[in-house]
Amino acid sequence: MAKPRYAVGDGAAHALLDDVGKQIIEQLQEDGRRPYATIGKAVGLSEAAVRQRVQRLLDAGVMQIVAVTDPLQLGFPRQAMIGLRTTGDLDAIADRLAELEELDYVVITAGSFDLLTEVVCRNDDHLLEIISRLRKVEGVVSTEAFVYLKLRKQTYSWGTA
Repeated sequence: MAKPRYAVGDGAAHALLDDVGKQIIEQLQEDGRRPYATIGKAVGLSEAAVRQRVQRLLDAGVMQIVAVTDPLQLGFPRQAMIGLRTTGDLDAIADRLAELEELDYVVITAGSFDLLTEVVCRNDDHLLEIISRLRKVEGVVSTEAFVYLKLRKQTYSWGTA
């Protein structure tokens, strides 16, 4: 099933991110299952108001509430970051890559790579298959895989600035 994609204009995102909206996000970053009533007490809103605010943030694509899993325990022992060098319309290439289900992360970068992608794989053969598919995307000139050996830190609670 395809993941929904959202495009949020600067004005729409900023309208949702007042101080209370940021506090709600921070509460959910600490615990994505925190009850709305508990969040409401922390931010000074009713449970219903928190529910409405959270739904608006979700609908606008400002945030997602997801289960973060351990790929190793789910049978995906190979993770890698893949750097891509491209030629042509970078946005179009990034959009094509974003359609590939195996890619968890696609970002346009500055530096020696034009794009970075992250993959979680069943094994090395699966990683090789994905790299081969990436190399066939029109505009991809080269790829370089950075295989993860150990994960030392992974966090999604960077706050709301």
